[in-house]
Amino acid sequence: MSVSDNFTKLKEQVETADSSIRAAATKGEDELTAMVDEARKSADLRAAQLQAKADAVSEHAESSWHQVQGDWDNHIKRIQARIRTKQAELDADVAEDDAEVAEADAIAAVDFAAAAIEEAQYAVLDAVKARKNADVFAAAT
Repeated sequence: MSVSDNFTKLKEQVETADSSIRAAATKGEDELTAMVDEARKSADLRAAQLQAKADAVSEHAESSWHQVQGDWDNHIKRIQARIRTKQAELDADVAEDDAEVAEADAIAAVDFAAAAIEEAQYAVLDAVKARKNADVFAAAT
């Protein structure tokens, strides 16, 4: 699979997530809870896969990606801890505050993802350019 195919797969993943988020507004409490739980499991699996891939990359990879992954993992752990704490509380004021914090977390996560997509676009374009350059040199020898 080429790096540009990976970017296309990312687009499809965003479209699937968007559909799921839009559908969530029409779901009842139990269905929504199941969707949230499934999304958490999927995100945890993806994070584990990403960590395994980061651990396996060659020495040519930049260590800054390991820092980004570590920061993201810490952010996710803080969000999960907050969610676990807040799930036990039923007070309406607390629920409103929790919704506002959750929305802020979601906005931050979307902003982070948008930045990551731009970085991914740059990395894919750079990889395509590097491959073309390598092919030119290979053909010249």
